[in-house]
Amino acid sequence: MPTVLIVDDEPFNLEIIEEYLEDMPFDLETAEDGQEAWEMLEANPNAYDAIILDRMMPRMNGLEVLQRVKKHPVLRSVPVILQTGMAAQEDILDGIKAGAYYYLTKPFKEDMLTSVLSTAMEDRKRYLEAQEQSDVTTRTFGLMSNASFRFQTLEAASDLATVLANAFPEPKRVVIGMTELLVNAVEHGNLGITYKEKSDLRNNDRWDDEIAHRLALSENKDKYVEVTYHRSDERIEVIIKDQGTGFDWQNYLEMDPARAFDTHGRGIAMSKMLSFDQIEYRGCGNEVAAAVFLN
Repeated sequence: MPTVLIVDDEPFNLEIIEEYLEDMPFDLETAEDGQEAWEMLEANPNAYDAIILDRMMPRMNGLEVLQRVKKHPVLRSVPVILQTGMAAQEDILDGIKAGAYYYLTKPFKEDMLTSVLSTAMEDRKRYLEAQEQSDVTTRTFGLMSNASFRFQTLEAASDLATVLANAFPEPKRVVIGMTELLVNAVEHGNLGITYKEKSDLRNNDRWDDEIAHRLALSENKDKYVEVTYHRSDERIEVIIKDQGTGFDWQNYLEMDPARAFDTHGRGIAMSKMLSFDQIEYRGCGNEVAAAVFLN
């Protein structure tokens, strides 16, 4: 059972959130301020799958907790949902810079909380599955100097992400971003699903059906994503090229405060922050080079 840590210095807020989440399949733990939360997280970093974190608290505020979480080798991949009454763009930007990719503005309704938390937990589950697979993939992939691959489906994207991550010095770090970039090449590249379309499909619970439908279309069934891997003494680089028409990638390298409350659109920014030392989109956006520096 996944465990969610709820952090708020107002007992009434803790009760409300617990009531909203009582029917969801999570174990819930609470902390009444940032200092207590950090002590719990530091003492048992593997115990938590998501954190709902109030921004303004005594002793240690939410941003300081968030910054410590993102610097911790185990906790940094745990999704943090920052809840705040400050919805100004500069305040949201401060949270994004500290590592908050999931946002809630007080007062929020039950359906908004459950939607954001479900998205965060889906991301967490996908990353954990990829990391677990990377543990059992042979380390001989780390001896690879050059390789090329082709794939078409989301399942193949996840499998290849696991294989390629093991060719890097820190597989568990890289597998998160590698998964996001390979999945993105299928969804938004070859299948041409726009940002708005994905929002509508997820909101109407039609995402999986639409992926299957578009993969079967005659104009898409022969499309593939090509991946090349190169290792030198200085760096490891993976180049991912899809057969789509490209997209406006400049808007997605960093988290935009305007998208802070959306249920998706974080993958490229998270890849850049968590997994790679350099990400470079080329041309119209249907080719991306992601690198880790070995020195």
